[in-house]
Amino acid sequence: MTDTTTNPTIVIVHGAWTDASSFAGVQQLLTAVGYDVLEFANPLRSLGGDADYLAAFLQSRTSGPVILVGHSYGGAVIGAAAAAVPSVTGLVYVNAFVPTEGESLLDLLNSAGPVDPTQLFDMAPYPGAPEGDVDLYIQRGPFEPAFATGLSEELQAEFYAKQRPITFSAVGAPAAANQGWEKLPSWYVAGTIDGSIPLALQLRMAERAGSAVTQLETGHLSMVTHPREVADVILAAATVAERA
Repeated sequence: MTDTTTNPTIVIVHGAWTDASSFAGVQQLLTAVGYDVLEFANPLRSLGGDADYLAAFLQSRTSGPVILVGHSYGGAVIGAAAAAVPSVTGLVYVNAFVPTEGESLLDLLNSAGPVDPTQLFDMAPYPGAPEGDVDLYIQRGPFEPAFATGLSEELQAEFYAKQRPITFSAVGAPAAANQGWEKLPSWYVAGTIDGSIPLALQLRMAERAGSAVTQLETGHLSMVTHPREVADVILAAATVAERA
């Protein structure tokens, strides 16, 4: 068992179209070896607002060093929040976006090839939305090849039914200056058959951030299909934090 008096708290930040339950297997493995794990309920409303919400969560819910883990859109959120919270000592990206100042998620995806949102998403208005903004839900047709590759039909149906939407404005928002990965050590889990973020883009972002990369033959939800491997990367990050 790990010495809980010195180990960092691990805070997991899910991405769009899912929730904290997608990390259930990973969380159980980390808790079993003595780590305190918190799972942040990502609002998925605006990149800046979500990052501020996470920073406030860290300041009120944690003490001592923190390892932040972000999946997909959650990667953009942890990069921004980490720059504002000195207790964060490392970042783990899981099939995640790692933008630099001024880049949006749409910018990054379009850099790997044109993306037509109308072919991927059902767009739904929501109360109080800024003019032109909508919630995005992944359409049934592209859900498996783009998002749920490698899951059983039962899990695909479950994840499709409970997907949490993200606003169009959040995926189009430019990242802020002073990203956490510019100063902190980072690790990246890349899915080689990810239908949401092409492997080449994952590796390009990871290289720019100086991340230690682990490639897994999996789709976008690597924490669901390969919880042990993802947990091992997080444990490696936590071990570095403990020695720092």
